[in-house]
Amino acid sequence: MKKIEDIRKSMKAIAAKAKQVSHDLANLSSGVKNQALIEMAERLETNRAWLIEENQKDLQAGAKAGLSLPMMERLRLTPAVIRGMAEGLREVARLPDPVGEVLKMWKRPNGLKVGKMRIPLGVIGIIYESRPNVTSDAAGLCLKSGNSVILRGGSEAFHSNQAIGKILQESLTKVGIPKEAVQVVPFTEREAVLEMLQFEGEIDLIIPRGGEELIRFVTGHSKIPVLKHDKGVCHIFIDESADPEMAVSICLNAKVQKPAVCNAVETLLVHEKAAKPLLKKIAAALQKEGVELRGCPKTREILPSIKEAGENDWYREYLDLILSVKVVNGIDEAIQHIAIYGSSHTESILTSNYQNAERFLKEVNSSCVLVNASTRFNDGFELGLGAEIGISTSKLHAFGPMGLEELTATKFIVYGNGQIRS
Repeated sequence: MKKIEDIRKSMKAIAAKAKQVSHDLANLSSGVKNQALIEMAERLETNRAWLIEENQKDLQAGAKAGLSLPMMERLRLTPAVIRGMAEGLREVARLPDPVGEVLKMWKRPNGLKVGKMRIPLGVIGIIYESRPNVTSDAAGLCLKSGNSVILRGGSEAFHSNQAIGKILQESLTKVGIPKEAVQVVPFTEREAVLEMLQFEGEIDLIIPRGGEELIRFVTGHSKIPVLKHDKGVCHIFIDESADPEMAVSICLNAKVQKPAVCNAVETLLVHEKAAKPLLKKIAAALQKEGVELRGCPKTREILPSIKEAGENDWYREYLDLILSVKVVNGIDEAIQHIAIYGSSHTESILTSNYQNAERFLKEVNSSCVLVNASTRFNDGFELGLGAEIGISTSKLHAFGPMGLEELTATKFIVYGNGQIRS
């Protein structure tokens, strides 16, 4: 009981400090914020050996706990991953500062000049699993957008997250920013998350990143607005006019390049007129890379050796080398299937038909819809946002990859010269 009380007191102190420093962060100059980001990047690379050493503690514990291979890969810090974290921070430093930007101004008949200005949200709480690089990405984006952040990573990455957090805080102190601008929760107990979700006066927004269980838990217990990074049941629809070589290349990339991420394709929808000539080629390329295929009855007529796809498969985010395949009678059935089984994450159409491409873009209601490109491009860095804090699958107040602008709100500003309301 004493341990729980200690956690409650510590979490309350963390939230209070975050709220206190958020007022200073909102008024920091772009130059100071950029200096801090560059310092963070340099220190991450300088301390690479120590980070990998701390990460090994998590990997050893994960292996002992029987974590799956995809989960272990998400957890692993390599020199390349650390280099990517550092470059992500430098990219954020190069981006325009959204804070204080006036979006537009208009003049009222009474002479008042009215505008909208971007402002920080305040304090952001991020609850996430597995990937330690989220600690760095989230801290950088929150700092540049003028927000303080409380980071609660998964227990499987505890040592890695604590080490990264220590480096980030040292960087902040070096340039004169309070270290409480970035705080990593030092507890693995679920009680820490429950407490964090109660601080509606101190924390302005909660962003969960992880599996369905985490999302349900956070949304079910939070008194604070939640911006969901939900599961990625992503689709590719191959239209009858799709270029065959392009289709093979894109499907292979979308499934195999990094299967354990939310923008990897999970379901392939194939126009019945393209199915016979294409599915055997696509299947051969995927199976060569170790992908298990599960198909509808029409798919299994063409590929009789694959497993049957059950109803639950169409809802599944495998995060593994598994792909569901369905033959559809055209774009109408493809769009209908996505509406029923999709998670509003990422969908792509492969087609040479302009009208079908435009219709797919308009009617498919997901956070990112692509034409003739891999689903793997729904990513903040790839779309030019720098690093991202997650991909929102809800529409309030952001939809899709959340970069700097998505971590701000707007307020109205009004210039007058003595007007009074009659």
